[in-house]
Amino acid sequence: MENQENVISKSEVLKDSPIPPGMHFGELKLEKFYYDNKIVRDFGIASVVWGIISLLVGVFIACELYWPALNFAPFLTFGRLRALHTNGAIFAFVGNMMFMGVYYSIQRLCKARIFNDTLSKVHFWGWQLIILSAVITLPMGITTSKEYAELEWPIDILITIVWVIFAINFFGTIARRRIKHLYVAIWFYIATIITVAVLHIVNSAEIPVSFIKSYSLYAGVQDALVQWWYGHNAVAFFLTTPYLGLMYYFLPKAANRPVYSYRLSIIHFWSLIFLYIWAGPHHLLYTALPDWAQSLGVAFSIMLIAPSWGGMINGLLTLRGAWDDVRTNPVLKFMVVAITCYGMATLEGPMHALKFVNALSHYTDWIPAHVHVGTLGWNGFLSFGILYWMVPRIFGTTLYSKKMANSHFWIGTVGMVFWIVSMYISGITQGLMLQDFNADAQLTYKNFLETTIQVKPMYLLRAIGGLLYVTGMCIMAYNLYKTIRQGKLIANEPDEAPALIRLNPGEKNLSGYEKHRIIERKPALFFFVTMVVILIGGFVEFLPVFTIKSNIPTISSIKPYTPLELEGRNIYIREGCYVCHSQMIRPFRSEVERYGEYSKAGEFIYDHPFLWGSKRIGPDLAREGGKRPSSWHYDHMSDPRRVSPGSIMPSYAFLTKNDLDETDTKASITVMRKLGVPYPYGYEDRALDDMHAQADTISAMINKDLMKENVHVAPQKEIVALVAYLQRLGTDIKAATDVPKH
Repeated sequence: MENQENVISKSEVLKDSPIPPGMHFGELKLEKFYYDNKIVRDFGIASVVWGIISLLVGVFIACELYWPALNFAPFLTFGRLRALHTNGAIFAFVGNMMFMGVYYSIQRLCKARIFNDTLSKVHFWGWQLIILSAVITLPMGITTSKEYAELEWPIDILITIVWVIFAINFFGTIARRRIKHLYVAIWFYIATIITVAVLHIVNSAEIPVSFIKSYSLYAGVQDALVQWWYGHNAVAFFLTTPYLGLMYYFLPKAANRPVYSYRLSIIHFWSLIFLYIWAGPHHLLYTALPDWAQSLGVAFSIMLIAPSWGGMINGLLTLRGAWDDVRTNPVLKFMVVAITCYGMATLEGPMHALKFVNALSHYTDWIPAHVHVGTLGWNGFLSFGILYWMVPRIFGTTLYSKKMANSHFWIGTVGMVFWIVSMYISGITQGLMLQDFNADAQLTYKNFLETTIQVKPMYLLRAIGGLLYVTGMCIMAYNLYKTIRQGKLIANEPDEAPALIRLNPGEKNLSGYEKHRIIERKPALFFFVTMVVILIGGFVEFLPVFTIKSNIPTISSIKPYTPLELEGRNIYIREGCYVCHSQMIRPFRSEVERYGEYSKAGEFIYDHPFLWGSKRIGPDLAREGGKRPSSWHYDHMSDPRRVSPGSIMPSYAFLTKNDLDETDTKASITVMRKLGVPYPYGYEDRALDDMHAQADTISAMINKDLMKENVHVAPQKEIVALVAYLQRLGTDIKAATDVPKH
């Protein structure tokens, strides 16, 4: 199977392209062509470099949770860097690796050079520009706050352009292929290209306020549904389906064995891409999302176990009879652990969709533990296995050190176990503590901070695990560097194959399996069917939520944010406060007693974007307004540990010094009105006057309360706007007499 593509080429020519009478296969004229390995090398190097950087950022922010003094404000705080880490791991490390694997395999599966070398270069440098833009903008606080889609609108446009270039290059290569049959890996690549494009365009719909600021086209419940339809399927179609394609190509090559079951791969592919798209609402269980949408997400999440494990079984059984090789071959070791982690993650995900499990796990460290089984295990280890197998081949040499590769495997495995197990312990501990009642039927741990102090040692273990994992990557980088130095890049790798003869065999009386092979030979039909399959789920979920008004009942007391509160919300988003604090109280006794009345769908109709959060490192803020005086918030933001001993929150003292930028206030009001927020026409012209008046009131309150501490805060400072927003949260649905003036 070392030359699997040649086997496919011969069989397909004999079966699908009848040879003229008297001519044997060996007499067909062979065409010579060259594979482009430069683009493969470039994406591979970029993946390793960005991977180490993004994971080092992850180690750093893990350390920030244990040593809050490492939050060097304003650019290196946890809230700003967390998005940089996730985007770096997903789009820089995994993204570049995906492109490397696709460009390597699609050429060999199609027996054709990549469609256009210039487009390949534009794709490569365009993608690196996107990553560099994220490195610059996210630490600056330029973010949309939408998880895995934090980059602002100009970068979204660039992503769209680069993705289209990639698609043209990919489908152009298929069009010039010399093998009629599309191998299973190509199916997963096609599904990835189509679905990521749809996800990105729908979720990134926004109206710009300025070059660095926009507001989501959707609000509240609708925004939450769209975001987690995107968020779940970004995991599905950026971190999973392309890597399944890579598994189907590189695992048989590395093991020198055919895929265990081609029929199983057919079932795996179609059921997976159909079911995945429905499962997004399981991220929103017990929230204000309509119950029917939550139940739909649960049902399809449970069904996802079957196709996911079908892929895992197909991968592991491909290695049947090769277990002696697994013990000695580091490439296969990495791949076996990767596939096993894929199976674990795709079982645990549906488990989290069970409501009784979700009630405990959601908003805790159990969620990042689950996510990192996939990213560190599935994506990371499969990437390492592919690199160790492929790099020596495109450089015409052998791996520099098999011993170093084995060391990388064990160091990476131990690091991954440290990371994941510590967060399992932390998440389950925190979830149980937050739900615990004592013998008097009172909350045992009413203060959220008590749970943070309890799990803090787990944050140190996580940082140690991450450091071990990155150490393994550095060993790999050195090993690959030495491998490259002892070889020479085969920039244009020669190969030859007969031209594709486009004659079709008879298609009558075929079995279901054989009929599917008809689709596999017709890229346009395959593209169309895949598009229909992935659109069905989104259409069914979105239509009722966006068109049936009763699904999101209105609350008459909910009013738009004042200009100062809106600016404070922008600061809240800029600083990444949504990363640690949710604004969604679930209908549990423990949460209602700790935070207040559970959240209703109608509360969020003016929230562009929604800020429900996905994890709690700090308490929920949905009912924070009016609970404490404004001076407390001033002190808390300035020095969290003075107000709350043991807090791991960064200090935001710089907000007391920075003046509020009023440049875009009028434009923000205008855009919000376009989005349906009922600001009166022309209100933007007097918005600044209202903003200054409210700021004067809040600063006077703070100065009065802190007079003895000789504190004077000017009304134009950013801290005043942020306090105004925090004091607004949840007050619209409280009785007026229950809301303190402060």
